[in-house]
Amino acid sequence: MTSGSRQSTAPSRRPARSAPLRRLTARGREESHRVASPLELFFDLCFVVAIAQAGVQLVHALAEGHAGQGILDYAMVFFAIWWAWMNFSWFASAYDNDDALYRVVTLVQIAGVLVLAAGVSRAFDDHDFLVVWLGYLIMRLAMASQWLRAARSARGAERTMALRYAGGVLLCQVGWLGLVLLPEPARPWVFLVMVVAELSVPAVAEKAHATSWHPHHIAERYGLFTIIVLGETIAAATVAVKSAVDEHNALGELLPIAAGGLLIVFSAWWIYFVVPIHGHLRSNRQAFLWGYGHYLVFASAAAIGAGLEVAVEQAVGTAHISTMSASAAVTLPTALYLISVWALHARHFKVGIAQQLVLPTTALLVICCTFLGEWAVLAAGLVSALAVVAGETLTARVVARESAPPETAAAA
Repeated sequence: MTSGSRQSTAPSRRPARSAPLRRLTARGREESHRVASPLELFFDLCFVVAIAQAGVQLVHALAEGHAGQGILDYAMVFFAIWWAWMNFSWFASAYDNDDALYRVVTLVQIAGVLVLAAGVSRAFDDHDFLVVWLGYLIMRLAMASQWLRAARSARGAERTMALRYAGGVLLCQVGWLGLVLLPEPARPWVFLVMVVAELSVPAVAEKAHATSWHPHHIAERYGLFTIIVLGETIAAATVAVKSAVDEHNALGELLPIAAGGLLIVFSAWWIYFVVPIHGHLRSNRQAFLWGYGHYLVFASAAAIGAGLEVAVEQAVGTAHISTMSASAAVTLPTALYLISVWALHARHFKVGIAQQLVLPTTALLVICCTFLGEWAVLAAGLVSALAVVAGETLTARVVARESAPPETAAAA
């Protein structure tokens, strides 16, 4: 018998299997090689479906000249999507045990966001938030059950924290009923009150005991969701350009918008990922401000795609708005994205006033591009790309200065 045949008859090793149900206990914050799981990636992709629906409705509202109401409805729907996503992400970072029950409850949350997505058009068109509320209720009940399960395995302050989370989540669902039951003029005020209530739940729950979220894992989760949202922006703009070319044969009018849109999205990706952020997330206070601020990052990134669609529709004459209004639909969310990323990421790593001013100045210049008519989107894209070049150039100079011999640095 040859060595090869002896090898083939050797018993194969099977991966160790864990029990289908395990205690839901806190994970360690110092775990090495902590990365996003396949379930979390699937979760993100399904949530982007709801974001895409909100973007489509925002396009319709802007193209019809109903910017104020459209932006308000978009902000309300996007908050529900983002807050449910964020709560799951932070919970998973601290408690993900990946057993069968955890997976099932997570899939229930995915079903909830799909129900929410199905109600987005009714929320925008008829201001009927019933289906959106039902979808949000499904997601939040599932989240509360996860916290109750964590409380069952915990003791002392950790148990109290988990119970506070579950109680806060459930109480907020009662308040959100105002969007369904109260008259339409009162709903924006209900939304503002409930946003404050929802944002307060983590601060109250973790007052005496902090969850063991993992900084690198959280930074990766937010980064991956940013990539998915930017990808959806490109996809939406591509479909809009293709449809316009097929129906109106207006390639010449659309090329500046397509080129400018690509430059904006490419620059948005570059600016977000130019430095790793996980080292900045050292405490709950820093992490909460950073995590909450991403509402503006995600919402503006998704709105860029909607704005590009509006610009395309205006260029071919199917949107009932001016060129300036269509340009603003791209430039304003782009400027908001730049300012948000600067406030949350870049300012913590910039050295000197020149580096600190790159993104705020770029945001101001992008807003100024609004007044350039049909060239506004292309100009905004070029300005965004130049911001990347300026940032890299200034960083290279700092690195060169720091790595130079002391005599050379002193002479410089």
